[in-house]
Amino acid sequence: MSRKVWALLCAGAIVAGAVGCSSSEGESAGGKVTLTYGYWDEKNQGQAMEKIAKEFTKTHPNIEVKIQFTPLKEYFTKLQTSAAGGSAPDVFWMNGPRFGVYASQGVLLPLSDKIAADKVDTAKFPRSLNDLYTLDGKQYGLPKDYDTVGLWYNKDLFDKAGVKYPDATWTWDDLRENARKLTDPAKGVYGVGAAPWGQEVFYNTIFQAGGYVVSPDGKKSGYDDPATIEGLRFWSDLIKEKSSPTVQQMTDTSPVELFQNGKLAMWTDGSYDATTYGGTEGLNADVAPLPAGPKRKASVIHGLANVVYAKTEHPAEAWEFVKFLASEQANRIQAETGAVIPAYEGLADTWVKSMPQFNLKIFVDQLADSVPYPISKNTAAWSSAELDAITKAFSGGQDVEAGARELATVMNAALAKE
Repeated sequence: MSRKVWALLCAGAIVAGAVGCSSSEGESAGGKVTLTYGYWDEKNQGQAMEKIAKEFTKTHPNIEVKIQFTPLKEYFTKLQTSAAGGSAPDVFWMNGPRFGVYASQGVLLPLSDKIAADKVDTAKFPRSLNDLYTLDGKQYGLPKDYDTVGLWYNKDLFDKAGVKYPDATWTWDDLRENARKLTDPAKGVYGVGAAPWGQEVFYNTIFQAGGYVVSPDGKKSGYDDPATIEGLRFWSDLIKEKSSPTVQQMTDTSPVELFQNGKLAMWTDGSYDATTYGGTEGLNADVAPLPAGPKRKASVIHGLANVVYAKTEHPAEAWEFVKFLASEQANRIQAETGAVIPAYEGLADTWVKSMPQFNLKIFVDQLADSVPYPISKNTAAWSSAELDAITKAFSGGQDVEAGARELATVMNAALAKE
């Protein structure tokens, strides 16, 4: 899941109790059913989604699937409104941070009984993703893809500075030291980007330091834990040392663009941006594993799931489509685009080979050190406060420790209401 999705989590609650029908178009004269399938990534995945829908209809000739694209910045607002009005797509993409609210408010159809009845082998997907889309013992989504985070680096800038490329032996100290060497103020080049972004940046170092964001039982914030604070301070120190642009600079121009433009020598980013860097003319880049922290190696894992709208007029047909979306065939089609790592076991190599110029295998190898994306039942209740607090701390407006402890207080109050 990209930082763009994470930034949208501050939207309000869903009104799920409205009575109505889904946005499916019912049955035609020939007894055919038309389902709608909602998604947000047309540029990278639209073609694959269209192909998957057509392949599904080949084996289910009485079911047509209409792809319904909504830009990411509008996706959840539109979904919230359509769910409240009873007109959400029959099947749609869901992410982890949003899942708890949608499932708990009755927007999603529970799939556990259907999974058991049709003997769908969920062991084909990473366990952390199955767990991510399970609430109160019921699974609501079948994993679509997954992503981990790696250390992208500009080979030309490394070569000019005489710095060896990062590898699996790197630690925080190596990143700090080499970020200093790679920083060239006269040319506006910085060693690394310390943006206040969770999945790509500070969540990873929190876990690497032995800290946590939300306790396993979902009842306590980890932001007052010394290890968590250490994971945050790692990045704020890089900004103070001027090895990273300021938060304002990275607000004016995103770290992704800075890296594309040769102004960042290193940038921790997800597997989902591989196609972005692969398509950037003149960028000579590669990717290495994230450096190890003082306690462990860790890379946040997240992935989307396909879910069924609880009020769909065609639950049986929608389930058949979701089941197909979770099949080896559909996952292989996804993998060939290079846009995402397929969730289905054994197909990651197809994705790795889609862009041979990059060492994409590191993203797959990091499954062994992966940590699930931190969520609670209502992540949106505290994510805005989290973004504000970390941004303020990284901007120098407040001491990191003081800001983190205040954030913990706010989060604990929100978690107590779940």
